[in-house]
Amino acid sequence: MESVGHRSGIHTEVERVSRFLQARKVAAITSLEGIAAQVSIFSAQPAMARKSTTMDNGRENHLHMMLHEHGMRTYFADPYSSWQRGTNENHNGLLRRYLPKGTDFNKVSDEELQDIIGEINDRPKKVLGFKTSAEVYNSYVRCSD
Repeated sequence: MESVGHRSGIHTEVERVSRFLQARKVAAITSLEGIAAQVSIFSAQPAMARKSTTMDNGRENHLHMMLHEHGMRTYFADPYSSWQRGTNENHNGLLRRYLPKGTDFNKVSDEELQDIIGEINDRPKKVLGFKTSAEVYNSYVRCSD
């Protein structure tokens, strides 16, 4: 039986080429909630945008093998090595500008979360030649059709 887990939270995934952020609210930080969020995020993506994901070593990620059914490889960062997931950690920091620590995510609507994600994805980024993540992601996806 799975432990109850922490309070509610947000599960984030960032596509590496475009730095395109996607996120889903989770009722608790548990493996069942986490894998449901990942399947929701990745199943909506074209195959070329869901080749692999790198996770931290939290207990909430122990069902990672379920992503293999969607053709994805899963990797884990070394313990205490958040720089190995630098792009995701950076985007979590951007999200925290809108939703600081201590935020009750039960009071954040899905629409509000997606509006925040949209703002982050519409920010020009130096690493992308001052294009937005949305622009790069959309052109990347179009080229694969």
